[in-house]
Amino acid sequence: MELKDILEAILFSSQKPLSAKELQDILKQAGEVGEGGSQDFSKTKAAAATKALETLSEEIGQLNRSYHLVCVAGSWQFVTQTEYAPWVRAMVGVKNRPTRLSKPALETLAIIAYRQPITRAQMEEIRGVSVDGVIGTLTERELVEVVGRADVPGRPQTYGTTQIFLEYFGLRNLEELPDAEELRQVPISKPEAPVTTGEDDENPEQMSLEEVTQAKDNDASQLVKQASEDGEEEEDYDEDDFEDDDEDEEGFDDEEGEAVEEASQTP
Repeated sequence: MELKDILEAILFSSQKPLSAKELQDILKQAGEVGEGGSQDFSKTKAAAATKALETLSEEIGQLNRSYHLVCVAGSWQFVTQTEYAPWVRAMVGVKNRPTRLSKPALETLAIIAYRQPITRAQMEEIRGVSVDGVIGTLTERELVEVVGRADVPGRPQTYGTTQIFLEYFGLRNLEELPDAEELRQVPISKPEAPVTTGEDDENPEQMSLEEVTQAKDNDASQLVKQASEDGEEEEDYDEDDFEDDDEDEEGFDDEEGEAVEEASQTP
């Protein structure tokens, strides 16, 4: 009995796709029971299981059977060949499939798939239009998700694809994406670093506590000196102003007295 034959039996009996790690756990659990020589495979590693499944997939493909073994989103499963779809569909019925993605949604999804993790601003920079509505649709369909935050001012959310994305397009992993070197090379800008003040020196010197205290004392002395000079100027101005006012009042009194005297002498 070979490992690939055991894995084939497990996958035929499984109701869902199984990853290499899940198959490893199943082999371990069977080994603990100890039936039928299962202990011989209880220590099988995930890498060994993957290698055995790849060999099994090649053998089944050479047999030209109505089914084949594939790995989608990191999990292995048997699937029927597409040419047998009419008969299988008649048996299981037609399931309601979600509506197809629009062209803008596919464009945005492609950008995320090839440039993840990526922010909304970077998506919009590549597409040239807003992606708010499209992101909502892709998130609702569970094709993309928030995977973190960018290490830039504002800490915007970054997006990436999900396992459902791989299942939707029948991909084993992101490495099986079609080559799109042109899309990967589209430049996108990153937010600039916060503006800082100071000289051009990369590491400007910092003042010591004594220097800061001395600078504050100098500033205070300068302010007192300036205030004293302003007070003297204001006092001089007021004295001169008062002197002029006294002269004007004396002149006015003299003229008024002469006018009254002339008026009294007039018959």
